[in-house]
Amino acid sequence: MASLTIYQDSPMDVTIVPNLFIDEYMKDANDAQIKVYLYLLRMTHSRQAISIPGIADQFNHTEKDVLRSLKYWEKHRLLDLDYDGEKNLVGIHIRGLAPGKDTPPAVSCDSPIPVPPSATGLQPAPAAAQKGTGASAKEPLSEPPAIPTFEKPVYSADQLKAFKERQDTAQLLFIAESYIGKPLTPSEMKTILYFTDVLHFSDDLTDYLLQYCVGRGKKDFKYIEKVAVNWAAEGITTPREARQYSSRYDKNVYTIMNELGKSGSPTGKEVEYINRWIKEYAFPMDVIFEACQRTVLATDKHRFEYAEGILSSWKAQNVHHKSDIRKADDLYQQKRKSAPAQERIRQTGNRFNQFTQNTYDFDALEQELLSN
Repeated sequence: MASLTIYQDSPMDVTIVPNLFIDEYMKDANDAQIKVYLYLLRMTHSRQAISIPGIADQFNHTEKDVLRSLKYWEKHRLLDLDYDGEKNLVGIHIRGLAPGKDTPPAVSCDSPIPVPPSATGLQPAPAAAQKGTGASAKEPLSEPPAIPTFEKPVYSADQLKAFKERQDTAQLLFIAESYIGKPLTPSEMKTILYFTDVLHFSDDLTDYLLQYCVGRGKKDFKYIEKVAVNWAAEGITTPREARQYSSRYDKNVYTIMNELGKSGSPTGKEVEYINRWIKEYAFPMDVIFEACQRTVLATDKHRFEYAEGILSSWKAQNVHHKSDIRKADDLYQQKRKSAPAQERIRQTGNRFNQFTQNTYDFDALEQELLSN
């Protein structure tokens, strides 16, 4: 994505946050939105290039988070987003603040301040994106479709009361309390209101959401909310669609669990291992299955740790397919045969000790396993 130009109505030598932003705008914004806006103010007169990926990396957010934040502030008229003819974001115009939230602010000067690229490393805003006041001023370019946003409102006590008094709410809250196993706090009730009010979840989908999360040992509403927002971003509107979406993830997890002789819901650490094997190591399932089978033959305990030892070793040996495993085995066998006699005795001793003790040397187990 192209570098962006940030420009505003009046130049500043220091980063100044208007009191009006703190008093009227900041209280309703979330963490990402506040960080992005303050960072834009900070970078306005810096001598550094800026981009959407750069902002995302700065705060450990996704690029979608940054774009949603920019759209949020554009909606509240704190900034304008400039696009080129191909609908690429090329500029950010920070507007002046004026009293009256969500009303067009009074701007002292419509023309953005040009920023020489040689001085800042930023690209100047294209002429078509700059706003003029004369008859020759061009109409704003059409923007790409808005990125879906699911901002969580700050619900008042009256709004929560009205929600609780709805005819169908009592049953929904009762279902939630049954899954969670305790009375809901006002904050948790507001989260369920958010599911119905902003995410437009039906009662059936909310029911399935709670069932899905609790079934995986997750009763924390922050976790439940993240799953809900993810489903909403994927366009999921029914329990059936949610099941289909979740099954793509569950199928691999539970298949690998089964290969390791595990039953029940995976722990967070076990899911972390499986995600690493599939995503970070990028192993196909048959390679993971091979590691699982070797693990089951070798030990009854610490199977995830043992399988991790095998797969990390294969990753280091550039194993990509099951056919590569044989080469790795042959290479280890050659190294073992060429090892000094004392080293072979040590390995044999380790193997004997592993079957007579309750603790395991996983590195030795892994090497012994690879030799079979």
